[in-house]
Amino acid sequence: MKFYRRGLWLLAAVFGAFPPAAMASEFPLPPQGSNMVGQLQVVIARHRDTLLDIARHFDVGYNEIRAANPGVDPWLPGRGTHVLVPTRYILPPVPWRGIVIDIPARRLFYFPPGQKVVYTYPVGIFRPKWPDPLGATSIIAKVRDPSWTVPKNIQAEHARDGDPIPAYFPPGADNPMGELALQTGWSQIYIHGTNKPWGVGMRVSHGCFHVYPENEVHLFAMVKVGTPVRTINAPFLVGTDGEGHLYLQGFRPLKAYSHGVTPEQDAVDAISGYEAASHKHWVVNWQQVINLVSRPNAVPTPVDIHAPNLQDLVAGVPPEPYLYAPYGANANTAAPPGEPVRLRTG
Repeated sequence: MKFYRRGLWLLAAVFGAFPPAAMASEFPLPPQGSNMVGQLQVVIARHRDTLLDIARHFDVGYNEIRAANPGVDPWLPGRGTHVLVPTRYILPPVPWRGIVIDIPARRLFYFPPGQKVVYTYPVGIFRPKWPDPLGATSIIAKVRDPSWTVPKNIQAEHARDGDPIPAYFPPGADNPMGELALQTGWSQIYIHGTNKPWGVGMRVSHGCFHVYPENEVHLFAMVKVGTPVRTINAPFLVGTDGEGHLYLQGFRPLKAYSHGVTPEQDAVDAISGYEAASHKHWVVNWQQVINLVSRPNAVPTPVDIHAPNLQDLVAGVPPEPYLYAPYGANANTAAPPGEPVRLRTG
C-alpha cells in the first residue's frame, strides 16, 4: 500500500527522494474529454474498525467518509457493515498546475510539472471566523521540524473554549504544525502535518491546511519552493466520465464565501459553467441535483437523464474485506505511522 516505515519516509523528505512505489493518492490524468479520476471502493468492516481508520488508509477525509456513509456510526460501524470509500474525484477547474486546494471539498490536488499525473489528499480547513484567502500564491519555503509560537488571539480562543494551550510548541511529534511544513506566500498560512490527524477533513485550523502526516512527507518530498498554489471555493464540482455522462460532486458550502448566493444557485452555476466551457449540453435530472444540494454526499453522482443512478453504480462495486489493523491511539501524533499490518482474515 502507501505507507512505509517512518525512517524511510523522513529520509525521503529530507533528501528529496521518494520510494518508487504506487501511491493510493496518485492517479494518471484522465483522457481528453474527461476530468474524473479514481474509482469508488466498498470495504467490509470488522467489529473493531472505525470510519476514521478506513478513511485514513485510503487518503479520505472525515467529511468525505461521513457524507458517503450516512447513518453509519463513525466509531462503531459494526461487523459486516459495507463502507463506501469515496475514492473517485472530479478534478478542480483548470489550470491543472501546482497545488490547487478546493476549500469546501477539503481536498488538495497537486499537479507536478512535466508529469501526466495528479496527487490528491484530504485537508483540514479553517474554523469558523478564520477564513482563508481565495486566489493565488506560491510555496515560499519548506520547513523541517517547525516550532510554533502561538499568537495571543489563538491562545485566548482556546482558553475561552476550555482547552488552554501553551504559548510555544517545540519541534516534535506533539507539535500542532507537524514535523514538516510547506509555507505559502500568505501570512502565517502553511500546508503542514498535524498532531491530530483524525481532524483531517474537519474544520480544525486557524488558517493552515492540515494533512495526514504521511501525506505531508510525500508532498514535502515532491513540492519545490516556487510551486504555485491556488485556493478555490467550489462546493459543487461538475465532471464527465469516459462514457460522456455528466456528474455532480457536492460538499457543504461555506458561509464565509457565500456572499448571498444560495447552494442551489451554486450548483446551477457550476453545471452551466461546465457546459459552456466544454461546449456541450446535457439533459439534466434537476431533481437529482436538488437532492444533492440538500444532502451532499461527497461522491461524484450522475445527473444527466441517460446516466445510471448512483445506487446501481455502488451496487456494481465488489465489496472487499478491510484487512488492515487499526491505527491505534499512538497514531494520533504528528509522526507518520509505520507500515500497516495486513491481516490474514477479517
